[in-house]
Amino acid sequence: MTVSIIIAVKAWQKNLEECVGKCRKLDYPNFEIIILPDSDIGTAPVKAIADIKKGTVPPIHIIPTGALSPAQKRDMAINYAKGEILAFIDDDAWPKTDWLKVAIENFKDDDVAAVGGPAVTPPDDNLRQKASGFVYQSVLTSGKYIYRYIPKTRCEVEDYPSCNFFVRKSIMQELGGFQTNFWPGEDSKLCLDITKRLGKKIIYDARVLVWHHRREIFIPHLKQIASYALHRGYFVKKFPQTSMKISFFLPSLFLLANLLGITLSLFLVTFRTIYFLGLSLYLLLVLIFSIVGTHPQERRLSLRALVFAGTILTHLTYGFYFLKGLFSWRLKEEL
Repeated sequence: MTVSIIIAVKAWQKNLEECVGKCRKLDYPNFEIIILPDSDIGTAPVKAIADIKKGTVPPIHIIPTGALSPAQKRDMAINYAKGEILAFIDDDAWPKTDWLKVAIENFKDDDVAAVGGPAVTPPDDNLRQKASGFVYQSVLTSGKYIYRYIPKTRCEVEDYPSCNFFVRKSIMQELGGFQTNFWPGEDSKLCLDITKRLGKKIIYDARVLVWHHRREIFIPHLKQIASYALHRGYFVKKFPQTSMKISFFLPSLFLLANLLGITLSLFLVTFRTIYFLGLSLYLLLVLIFSIVGTHPQERRLSLRALVFAGTILTHLTYGFYFLKGLFSWRLKEEL
């Protein structure tokens, strides 16, 4: 099978250079790379442009799109892609050498429309990026979805992020592409169309692995969490088939429980004891996971402290913005 690797990006930057460089070394005989920046990357470093535009295998196509959303850029790429399989990867991620080879194995089953794999924190990320990665891969943050950040057993899934996602071009053409301006969340709509409209399978395969640079703790990480939560809360109404899950509501319930607990504790002494006991148990649980959840070689006190604080702030941020999305009449992408 032929593959088109599609990278939607705003502009040239070092992460994109790393991503393309790693993709060019993939162990697969027949693929192309399509890069979709807002404008011509002619302003990129001279050496980088020379390297990226060399007439070598695989062919690299640079298609300026204007200021479009990632979903719109990827929809545009469908018209240019020559591959039977479209491989979506974020510009701040890069794949293992056998990424294409192991992904394609899953498409031997005609009922498989799409394939995804874990996005693992790179070993060379800095301390604050690693802390973000450990927060994501904690069961206290991601619950049963930790397989998105840590390799787990192969299984069928109903929703998967587009930072590491393969889909048949024929499926994308049948659906008309992503057909949305949502970002993030464009992948949730696509996966819903694949599984519910077409009745096809989406497979998670841990071997289909990419390394994904994290947003640093605290502000960049929490901004990303806020965006995820806002859209997921809105999708409870928009796409309830995949978003009406109790696990998505838990951070909001935690936030509301704390607000109620603090308020009642001001007036009821008995309740104050119960509230602070519950809060202490929660903090102890977060502390334990912050210690045992980090890699043995990364158990620095500073890292554990960042993971501890980052987990708590992630819960509170997600809880607030999930509610904001849930009670939003429309999101800005629909205006």
